[in-house]
Amino acid sequence: MKELEDSELLKLSAGELVDLGICPTCFNRRMNGAFYGDDTETLVYKDGDIECFFVGNPRAEGHMCISTIEHYHDMSEAPDRINEKIARFSSLLMRIIRSVYGCERVYLCTMCDGPNNHYHVQLIPRYSFEKRGSNNFVKPRKPYTYNEEKFSAVRQAILEIAPKIN
Repeated sequence: MKELEDSELLKLSAGELVDLGICPTCFNRRMNGAFYGDDTETLVYKDGDIECFFVGNPRAEGHMCISTIEHYHDMSEAPDRINEKIARFSSLLMRIIRSVYGCERVYLCTMCDGPNNHYHVQLIPRYSFEKRGSNNFVKPRKPYTYNEEKFSAVRQAILEIAPKIN
């Protein structure tokens, strides 16, 4: 099979890239954001190890993701220091999301599926009007709506605390 040029790969979906053995997250980084687009309204924190951002097609308002910068297929491949950092940031973000969004709980999950996916965890809020339980992991997705006030509140809280837990 002929190897596709980057311009051809940019026309594919994330699932199609994964099926070709290409991690869409790594591809997006290599293409300087050309695959997923401008992330200024979703990215709240980034350092040399991880990035924290609002999910572009969230299951609930305030749905966030923590992803590794370097490619790992899942938690078992990542160094312990990265997993420990993700755990610390997850705990921090869960408290921030509850405070800023007023949800009852924030569920943490990871599911790095496919032949070549990128290790990440998702933080999915559950609100008081929603039933408890695992169905919250598969709530219908909806478009992300940028909210300057909440975005800034989350970013500010992370920036204040991140240096202490890095």
